[in-house]
Amino acid sequence: MAHLLVIGASQGIGLETVKAALVAGHRVRAFARSAGKIALSDPNLERFPGDALSAPDIAGALEGVDAVVQALGVPVRDLLGPVRLFSDATNVLVPAMEQAGVRRLVAVTGFGTGDSRAAISPLQRLPFRLVFGRAYDDKDAQEMRIRRSSLDWTFVRPGVLTGGAATGRYQVLDRKSSWRNGLIARADVAQFIVREIAEGGHVGRAVVLISHALPL
Repeated sequence: MAHLLVIGASQGIGLETVKAALVAGHRVRAFARSAGKIALSDPNLERFPGDALSAPDIAGALEGVDAVVQALGVPVRDLLGPVRLFSDATNVLVPAMEQAGVRRLVAVTGFGTGDSRAAISPLQRLPFRLVFGRAYDDKDAQEMRIRRSSLDWTFVRPGVLTGGAATGRYQVLDRKSSWRNGLIARADVAQFIVREIAEGGHVGRAVVLISHALPL
């Protein structure tokens, strides 16, 4: 069993990853500014309040862990202004991991980041750009910084996120020719992340995750 640091652990995919990792028997350090409010009870859970942009906070959180899951998000209201959280936090995390000797990183970005942007259908491209353009420009910078590192990284690029329980029925699209947008539950993304930490089947690669493809 691994000792995992989950950054962005208080909500969304981060929180679902904490839950899935605990079920799998891992020790989890749940890092978020509001980590103290995480309403889970498990002897393997450590709540670690901190700021992802603070080098001392990140350095402290990395002590003794085997792998890191970076699952940051921004509120919808912030998408219309400049977005720097993803790249700024990564510029703190990567050198801290390299210095601490923690090599394994699973970073949640999204379908449309990096070289998957070309796979967005023409009908989806304009609304995607209008709503998510600034955030995904920053996610591009996030991925580029990780690619330049010495870490053993995997990029997880989920499609359109939904709620609900994990289904276990999703597609791991690991070839560029297969990439397309679709729906997927956050809990299914979390299950994949925990499996990837254990098996390491996609080190140095990006995968797109969907359960149901969206119409073109």
